[in-house]
Amino acid sequence: MAERANRLDGNAAAGMLESVLGVDVTSARGVCAGCGAVTHIGALIAYVHAPGVVLRCVQCDSVMLRAMRSRDGYRVDLRGMRHLDITG
Repeated sequence: MAERANRLDGNAAAGMLESVLGVDVTSARGVCAGCGAVTHIGALIAYVHAPGVVLRCVQCDSVMLRAMRSRDGYRVDLRGMRHLDITG
């Protein structure tokens, strides 16, 4: 139950991701490396109540993106995505 209360959508990570990538990626589409689902970043399941941000697939719950602020900048792990399509 507590885990469900901490779930947000990917829009909750918009500010951090824009700081890292330099563009708003909430409308970008990511392809899950686990199941192949194509989902807008803003629609992913977000957990932001930790030292960083975790975005999970809405279909299979695989971790698609991890991001955290470090002493020297940011660390971003995108290995849970086959690719990220940013248009516009």
